[in-house]
Amino acid sequence: MRILLVEDEEKVARFIRVGLKAEGFAIDSARDGRTGLQLALVNPYDLLIVDLMLPELSGTDLIRELRKKNSHVPVVVLTARDAIADKIANFESGADDYLTKPFSFAELLVRIKALLRRGTVNRSNVLRIADLEIDRLTHQVRRNGVAIKLTSKEYSLLEYLVLSAGRVLSRTMIIEHVWDQSFEGLTNIVDVYVRQLRAKIDEPFGKKLIRTIRSVGYTISDFAE
Repeated sequence: MRILLVEDEEKVARFIRVGLKAEGFAIDSARDGRTGLQLALVNPYDLLIVDLMLPELSGTDLIRELRKKNSHVPVVVLTARDAIADKIANFESGADDYLTKPFSFAELLVRIKALLRRGTVNRSNVLRIADLEIDRLTHQVRRNGVAIKLTSKEYSLLEYLVLSAGRVLSRTMIIEHVWDQSFEGLTNIVDVYVRQLRAKIDEPFGKKLIRTIRSVGYTISDFAE
């Protein structure tokens, strides 16, 4: 899952980045509202975390402009303001949740997971394809009822493939979604992780789900051979 954090206080931003990376999220960051809006409009984020007091463009205006573009990405607002009027104003501008500073990382994580589970089918807590099952809350993976232990990055890669089931994902798309935007490695890291995934979720079972599309990338479907 890929999250955009728009926060100009570096200490707060670092605290959030470290915690979310440990939970397996890929994080992009912006330190002003205008840059945050530009990133949000061109990248397929699963969720935004937006501070209100930002240079260039306020968090409220960022969210308002985002909603004008018919973007439905969930947004968590961070702010030192706790007045009811402020909360109402930001919910009306399009925010989905509101967290007052200072806050605990555990509370932020609970809010994020709740938003990611809410709404459309691809926000479902449990993903299934053929006999493969992924619990997005606990990160437990099973195939044909057998528990499969994955590393954090293997899980993130599998989740992205299953969320995009039937769609061909290029190595660049996978890098940008599963790893950080600043990741400087070569895209062949994706091939390494796909091999590791296949060894765990395909090879021990009769039917292979992950398929290579030569010169393009990878896909997962119930029809893979």
